[in-house]
Amino acid sequence: MMNITPIVKQLLIINVLFFIGTLFVGEPAYQILAMFFPENQGFHFWQPLTHMFMHGGFAHIAFNMFALYSFGSTLEHFWGEKKFLFFYISCGLGAVLVNTAVSYYFFQDGLSVLMNQGFSKEEVIAVLNGKGSNELVPILQSVDLKNFFEAYFGTVVGASGAIYGLLIAFAFMFPNAELGIMFIPVPVKAKYFVPVYMLLFDGFFGIFGNSLMGIDSGIAHFAHIGGALFGFLIMWYWKKNQFNDNRWN
Repeated sequence: MMNITPIVKQLLIINVLFFIGTLFVGEPAYQILAMFFPENQGFHFWQPLTHMFMHGGFAHIAFNMFALYSFGSTLEHFWGEKKFLFFYISCGLGAVLVNTAVSYYFFQDGLSVLMNQGFSKEEVIAVLNGKGSNELVPILQSVDLKNFFEAYFGTVVGASGAIYGLLIAFAFMFPNAELGIMFIPVPVKAKYFVPVYMLLFDGFFGIFGNSLMGIDSGIAHFAHIGGALFGFLIMWYWKKNQFNDNRWN
């Protein structure tokens, strides 16, 4: 197995330090460093970056860090430190950008319902922040605005978006590499495993899973899709301009 590379090692250390820190600090750390909806009063400009180093539990960080080590070290070995770090951060930012865009859609959709009932945006935001008139509360509770509330109050944490970008890059560079997968007795080539996994886990279950199963998984599927999308676009551009890669050296 390939030795751990410098940037991957530093990312692992930062993520673990953040995770240990949140165990001691608790909820205040998430209030400051997790990614809030930009309309929410809890949003801060640094959150699109810091959310990548926050995780919701041991299983969450363990899976992401294992994937970072497994795929990241190989990619950094071939790309070099600067190019790898650029790719990793770009995919993480792309993930939160796509997730925020989807949240804006749901937020605006719910807001239009309330504005059609005679309430202004300012009144709605004030109530959501606990500062407005109580007259709006019964209406908010009587209208099915689940996606509206989740968009406004939901937070995003984790390196999963960046990790999904790494999976896309690995499949681009090593399509015939065979991956050993838990519960599957035979290795599966990366060019098959990565797209099928993403389509099933984040395509199907991300869109239909909650409604079919009646539960909220708490997984930011659109952030995963965003990280994969940005990873694909970057890899496509680099492949198209592969003879210009020496600018990273």
